[in-house]
Amino acid sequence: MILLCAARKSRDADHLQNFVYDARAGIDADKLAADLLKAGKEKVPDYAFDCHTLKGKRKGKTTADFFRDEQRALKPFQPGLFDDLPKS
Repeated sequence: MILLCAARKSRDADHLQNFVYDARAGIDADKLAADLLKAGKEKVPDYAFDCHTLKGKRKGKTTADFFRDEQRALKPFQPGLFDDLPKS
């Protein structure tokens, strides 16, 4: 486990997964790239600033907020194995 923590990491597997799912969903990669470049010039929405960003941390966003907001955004929602566990 420690070796995995210390190993170099990349987003390649995630990028490949997104590429495959996007293709299945009929999303055109060139249009998506153009949309992302255009979006970079617009205002970043407030929900993008969570516990992973400095701005979000300064606003007091927590990991609990992140998980709650991510769960709410799942569409369509598929209940998970651990959804019914008591919250501590």
